[in-house]
Amino acid sequence: MSVLELDLFKSEKFLEDGKHHVSEGELDLAIESFQKSIESRPTAEAYTLLAWVLSLKEQFDLAIELCQKAIDLNPQFGNPYNDIGSYLIQKGKFEEAIPWLQKAKESLNYETKHFPYINMGRIYTTLGQYDDAIEQFKGALSISPGHKEIQKVLEELESINNA
Repeated sequence: MSVLELDLFKSEKFLEDGKHHVSEGELDLAIESFQKSIESRPTAEAYTLLAWVLSLKEQFDLAIELCQKAIDLNPQFGNPYNDIGSYLIQKGKFEEAIPWLQKAKESLNYETKHFPYINMGRIYTTLGQYDDAIEQFKGALSISPGHKEIQKVLEELESINNA
């Protein structure tokens, strides 16, 4: 096994360990595992997961920095764009979040493309811009048809908007 293959193996092992620790609620151990994964072989996924765990500890500024590192490594990976938007929402910076969420929507490598639509819908709902919120939730539903929670929110917004 070459040094590169060994680093890749270690990085992936630490990444999986970190995911397991998160599932067990062991956030400090997850942080340690994701940091070791990055030390072995930096990847956009590892930076994004580390950022996510730090956000669970309300360390939003550091989480945003780490997501930006993930984007530098792989600009087509959609998760960090959405996550930055989400962290900005949590900081109450709604207008700043929108361009990040838009970039997430446009990312080529993003499995959960409905998330930025949901997050933008949340922003517009908070701002009282119900037509825009409805448009975003419809977009989310078109990507994830049959998603009951999205459907429920959409129905509630349409009811409010038609009242």
